Amino acid sequence: MSALMAQSPTALDAGLIQTLREVFAERLHLGEAMRAQHGSSEAHFDTVLPDAVVFARSTEEVVAAVRACVAHNTPIIAYGAGTSIEGNTTPVRGGVTIDLSEMDQILQLNPEDFDVTVQAGVRREQLNAHLRDQGLFFPIDPGANATIGGMAATRASGTNAVRYGTMREAILSLRVVTPDGRDIRTARRARKSAAGYDLTRLFIGSEGTLGIITEVTLRLHGIPEAILSAVCSFDTIQGAVDTVVQSIQLGVPLARVEILDDVQMRASNAWSGLDYPEKTTLFFEFHGSERYVQEQVETVSELADGNGGSAFRWSNLPEQRDALWKARHEAYYAATGLRKGAVGWPTDVCVPIGRLAECIAQTKQDLEGASIPAPILGHVGDGNFHVVFVLDPNSPAEAAEAEALNARLVRRALDMDGTCTGEHGIGLGKQDWLIEEMGDGVEVMRTLKRAMDPLNLFNPGKIFAF
Repeated sequence: MSALMAQSPTALDAGLIQTLREVFAERLHLGEAMRAQHGSSEAHFDTVLPDAVVFARSTEEVVAAVRACVAHNTPIIAYGAGTSIEGNTTPVRGGVTIDLSEMDQILQLNPEDFDVTVQAGVRREQLNAHLRDQGLFFPIDPGANATIGGMAATRASGTNAVRYGTMREAILSLRVVTPDGRDIRTARRARKSAAGYDLTRLFIGSEGTLGIITEVTLRLHGIPEAILSAVCSFDTIQGAVDTVVQSIQLGVPLARVEILDDVQMRASNAWSGLDYPEKTTLFFEFHGSERYVQEQVETVSELADGNGGSAFRWSNLPEQRDALWKARHEAYYAATGLRKGAVGWPTDVCVPIGRLAECIAQTKQDLEGASIPAPILGHVGDGNFHVVFVLDPNSPAEAAEAEALNARLVRRALDMDGTCTGEHGIGLGKQDWLIEEMGDGVEVMRTLKRAMDPLNLFNPGKIFAF
């Protein structure tokens, strides 16, 4: 789908291979299958092979790999779970991919302070399983069982962002290996600090272009006394979005609120064995005390009824809630399942919530005239929504149509003072739109990149041209 071509067999310098073998032994991989696995993407980007893959188990090993690669002028790409969808880890210049998935230790839990320090390869679900007995949880939920390091590097958010924020708000401190091979800590565990530049947020969302995140210290939250999920369908997108906006304006602390249009509901019913009406639908989750949750449900139910919504179908049983959110998290696979042999081209934008209904309605009008299926879904509580173009991978015409539809979507969002990407990052796919959105701000980003990585070895080709 893209113009990128796979690399030929590894072209690494023999001296670099020997140094890496001394550090990583059997955890150095030069075979094509492992390299292809680390050069592929969840989305429509072509596979591009790195020249080698190493599996790190400590910050010290990452430092050793970085110093060796810099000495041989070889690109370095950090890799977590491979769930990013804008080509964020595609090794466009080959080089060495450092897989951090074996750095999976939970290092220090401080329940009295509501924080935890983990290695970058810890998975989101693994962390929450560990925290459960302490009555704590980590709320950032992008859907995929991503690594914490990858979530930090892409500034992930997801279904809980409307109440709990994004990775930007969740992270207290990072341990990072810089392009000159230094091992730094960006902050301490204190909840606030005025000590110099905010290095933590410099690296959050930098997609591995400024440093490799090896440890993350996170804010935690107490597991709510009561959790209730509800589903409500609407005849119009306007009614669904108005219900959410009015709820927020009334101060209802929605924990999660997701929107799925009629096309996505048809796909999700078929994929997950559901029986919901194939209409624009909101998925809610409410957190709090038993009484407070009931008050929230009553308020939102009244608003939904006034905006043409159906009666709520709700549950406070964990297994039913899990089934509901599993269906939401599998929405991408459900969407691509609409066509046999199809690939997905997911995109996202985020706009001020006061413009959200207008943005979705205009996008829906565009998509109804398209020749390709393109469901809409998103985190409606914070103005972020996604479109998944479901394409025949062998059809240049469909790829061109998706490109044009995506351009109209992003232009619409920018015209509404929104952003070209709410949570997917820039990667390969939205570099031109970043310039459109940020203007001269991109040159400031380049200045930082050139100062910190003058050889352009850390995930080169991502976010912007060097």
